Amino acid sequence: MDNLLLIFSICLLLGSFVGFMAGLLGIGGGLIIVPALLYLLPWVGVESSQLTHVAIATSLASIILTSFSSALAHHKRGNVPWNLFKPMLPGIMLGALASGFISEKIPSADLQTAFSIFVILMAIQMAFPFKPKANEQMPAFTVLFLVSSIIAIVAGLMGIGGGVLFVPFLSYCGIQMRSAVGFSSVTGCLIALAGTTGYIIAGLNAPDLPQGTIGFIYLPALFGIIISSMLVAPLGVKMASVWPTAVLKKIFALLLMVIGLKMAITA
Repeated sequence: MDNLLLIFSICLLLGSFVGFMAGLLGIGGGLIIVPALLYLLPWVGVESSQLTHVAIATSLASIILTSFSSALAHHKRGNVPWNLFKPMLPGIMLGALASGFISEKIPSADLQTAFSIFVILMAIQMAFPFKPKANEQMPAFTVLFLVSSIIAIVAGLMGIGGGVLFVPFLSYCGIQMRSAVGFSSVTGCLIALAGTTGYIIAGLNAPDLPQGTIGFIYLPALFGIIISSMLVAPLGVKMASVWPTAVLKKIFALLLMVIGLKMAITA
């Protein structure tokens, strides 16, 4: 019981940092939560050969409420292009649900290596933003379905909402930035829901999971992260209008780069 309380308390602090940085810099929490859990859980005595799966699944589950709150805010502002969901929703749900079952087949060390490479790529994107030239014509239905499926699978495997992938793609398709961000906020919630379901089902019979898990979701960490991140995120949003976010983003990108390299080496 004392150990679970310690984990919960630490994850309250982690959630506070995640929520603040998400509000301040507009970044997905998964890029912070996954490496943090991979370091913190063994430090407090949570050992498992499935630790990478647990960290990614827990990160994905923590996104549900925060992304729902963001999606609701964008909907109220009219920023969500709901017509895009007809060709893309099936692929999003299918890809996100499949991610948990695909993840189960990947060894923990390989999954950590893949995540570390992803973190490095996202750090480069954050430091030197890639802005694709807009295309005036939307791709065909089949292309939208395939792209949304692939993005959802990658997002689910990495424990993120997918906004860092959807926004550039939709911008390339000629969608205005505010609509692309609004769409990605809704898809982030859907990916988190479907992906979490997949990770729960896929992890029900997984061996060597720590006590306190449902499937691959580690509940003490999840509750700590959710509670504090929801409370602190508005403070980050408020500070974004005061602090030099462009400079902070590059500093944070450098930190992510170091984290990614360290994870790749230790994997």
